[in-house]
Amino acid sequence: MQAQYHPRAIEPEVQRQWVESRAFAAPDSSPKPKYYCVSMLPYPSGKLHMGHVRNYTINDALYHFMRMKGFNVLMPMGWDAFGLPAENAAMANGVPPAKWTWDNIAYMKKQCQALGFAIDWSREVATCSPEYYRWNQWFFLRMREKGIVYKKTGVVNWDPVDMTVLANEQVIDGRGWRTGAVVEKREIPMWYMRITQYADELLDSLDGLGWPEKVKQMQRNWIGRSEGVEFTLPYAPETSARMKDGKKGLKVFTTRADTIMGITFAAVAPEHPLALEAARGNPKLAAFIEECGKGGVREAELATLEKKGIPTGLFVVHPFTQEPVEVWVGNYVLMAYGEGAVMAVPGHDERDFAFAKKYGLAIRPVIAVDGQLYSTDEWQPSYEMPGRNVNSGKYDGLEQKAAIDQVARDLEAMGLGAKRVQYRLRDWGISRQRYWGTPIPIVLCAKCGDVAVPDDELPVVLPENLVPDGSGSPLAKTPSFYETKCPKCGGAARRDTDTMDTFVDSAWYFMRYASANAKTMVDERAQYWMPLDMYIGGIEHAILHLLYARFWTKAMRDMGLVKVDEPFANLLTQGMVLNHIFSRRTAKGGIEYFAPEEIDVALDAEGNVTGATLKSDGNKVDYEGIGTMSKSKRNGVDPNDMIERYGADTARFYVMQASPPSDTVLWSDESVEGSFKFLRRLWTMVHDHLKDGVATRDAPADLSKDLKDLRFKLHKTIEKVADDYGRRLQFNTAIAAVRELLNLYGDLQDRSPAARAVAQEVLEDAILLLSPIVPHVCTALWAELRPGTRLLDQPWPAVDKSALVQDQVELVVQVNGKLRGHLHVPSSATREQIEAFALADDTVQKFMNGQKAKKIVVVPGRLVNVVV
Repeated sequence: MQAQYHPRAIEPEVQRQWVESRAFAAPDSSPKPKYYCVSMLPYPSGKLHMGHVRNYTINDALYHFMRMKGFNVLMPMGWDAFGLPAENAAMANGVPPAKWTWDNIAYMKKQCQALGFAIDWSREVATCSPEYYRWNQWFFLRMREKGIVYKKTGVVNWDPVDMTVLANEQVIDGRGWRTGAVVEKREIPMWYMRITQYADELLDSLDGLGWPEKVKQMQRNWIGRSEGVEFTLPYAPETSARMKDGKKGLKVFTTRADTIMGITFAAVAPEHPLALEAARGNPKLAAFIEECGKGGVREAELATLEKKGIPTGLFVVHPFTQEPVEVWVGNYVLMAYGEGAVMAVPGHDERDFAFAKKYGLAIRPVIAVDGQLYSTDEWQPSYEMPGRNVNSGKYDGLEQKAAIDQVARDLEAMGLGAKRVQYRLRDWGISRQRYWGTPIPIVLCAKCGDVAVPDDELPVVLPENLVPDGSGSPLAKTPSFYETKCPKCGGAARRDTDTMDTFVDSAWYFMRYASANAKTMVDERAQYWMPLDMYIGGIEHAILHLLYARFWTKAMRDMGLVKVDEPFANLLTQGMVLNHIFSRRTAKGGIEYFAPEEIDVALDAEGNVTGATLKSDGNKVDYEGIGTMSKSKRNGVDPNDMIERYGADTARFYVMQASPPSDTVLWSDESVEGSFKFLRRLWTMVHDHLKDGVATRDAPADLSKDLKDLRFKLHKTIEKVADDYGRRLQFNTAIAAVRELLNLYGDLQDRSPAARAVAQEVLEDAILLLSPIVPHVCTALWAELRPGTRLLDQPWPAVDKSALVQDQVELVVQVNGKLRGHLHVPSSATREQIEAFALADDTVQKFMNGQKAKKIVVVPGRLVNVVV
């Protein structure tokens, strides 16, 4: 055995052995219980970062642990390869997105292999491959046949200069990211998936999932189930005469029907038919509607927008009082929610209150809360609280539930409304006016309308040689793609040139892993592997990706493709890896970022950064604090550099020992060095032990106290690490426990045959305990400790219960509840004997200061507290 730890020599050799033996290929059936663990597939942006390393090392550690526990384990990998970043890179570099993407996939795959992850590469998936996305298209058509997919107009961001639709993230301060043009809202035909059809099931089945409660609550809030009353505010006669929409009034929904007597105005979205009718002949209103048509369409943007409005001059009628209620156009009302109209009760809604104060509208309080006085001068949170109705006619004195029920009955009797359930969740619009995505398998025929591409013509293949220029999708400018024949009538027709939202790609890839290379979308192998036993990824995916994947799974179940109700039985959301950020303003006013290794920093006594200079010129730079590693801010750490300098195991060890997996990790070069030193020390321990050859691990029964203590520590550590890996998912505390064990081992001076037997046992089991996290060095060390055997074939070490039986136990000693020392007593000592040992202890006597003990509290096996 070589004396020094050289990861650059060890790791490639271990990886070669794994590849040659197909060590991580998982069979699709086994008498063993299955364990399916997946990390969210990465976008092939060019290079892995340390956040990826952390994510995949967590997955890898679970793979090795569950394999050692006797499970048939699968850990696959793929690439979420479609999307806008590839188009942007293509424009910047003048290359097709396909080339950029496939080159990145090849590079990142090599990085994964260099890190030694236990990936079954025979199941690799790239979502930009026609072999994969043909099934996106096939299932789209099946959902269309079932009415789950449908077409309607939707509002998008439109760049009038580039003549193209922009993604929300491409709208910056209301302008197009490339042209700077003021963005407009436009309605265009789009394809939708009816996710709302599954809203109740998506909500109700969250309770049975082994997910963090925070994530489940985020999904509950997004689905947003609300019980309330939907009713119509009838048009006033003059309004009815102008409206030609065939409706009797504005339909609104409220969860606070008890406040209906407080309505003082109504508001509609700028795109609402009533608003457009009112704008005819009203230049001021028309200009306001045009202004509202600019900027982004995200709900989050509208939530922070300054609330503005303008009266339409049109009225509806209060259903109970018959009073006229003026209708305003409000920039905060979304046409996509309900029917684009809301009732306004300024007395009991903070947004309506601010709007009414701004425009001098009436505020009418109709709810009284005990102990609270109402003033229209300033909003108070209590105004939204439930209470008793006042100023509400026949509803006066009713508590909230009784008032809501009575209002609902009265509206229903009038034929104007009824109770109903509404959801915040909206159907999933999947059409994207982009190039790099799954083509939508629909042919547009002037005679036949929208016609499905026949199954035997799938996939509709995306041409991979196009380079976008930012002025609309190249597909719409490529006759060889869009010119076709109608599958029904045979006449000239045009393909739909939209592509699918990339969340479609990631909605089911884990099932394709399980059915690798199947001739159908999935096969019986998916029944074996699904659901995932553990899914690992960032909490930023808590809503959309996880929700869409759950919906997609339920739709597949309903069509008989799978039997599971939920795709992910358990979820682990790992924290981000952070680093320091340094920058400087350029002469032109821009910001230039610098890598932390390019900076000299000044620290205060507590280690906080107080100043920073650039090493190359000695001039000051700005310290922006700590943030997520990113390419743009140049504060990332390349795993390749880590592997080259310290080895893959050091990178893996560092990201796992730094904190619990759900917490963030602040990058520290010193801690990385410390991780390497630990692995080097482990190597040295094994090397020094083996100077006298391999020992048997069968220790005699009559061990010295030190050896018994060491075996006790070993088997307590095995118990703890198994719990940390398997139940608690706290890998950092598992590592800390093994370090404590090895520290105790390092104090052992005994070199007798009995001591060497215990040393062999400790080292072998410590290697097994650490192997899920640092498999390369552990594989090499195991081969030295147990020649002729393979680490991957070893089970998890068993706890020797006899080693946990101690002759003596150590108790914490307290006097009046304060720690004063430790006491060693026979493990068989009675409560009375423990009390006597405590009272006879010199330290206890010192702190009793001659006083008598009032009582003595004994917690067996833990502590004794003398109260004086």
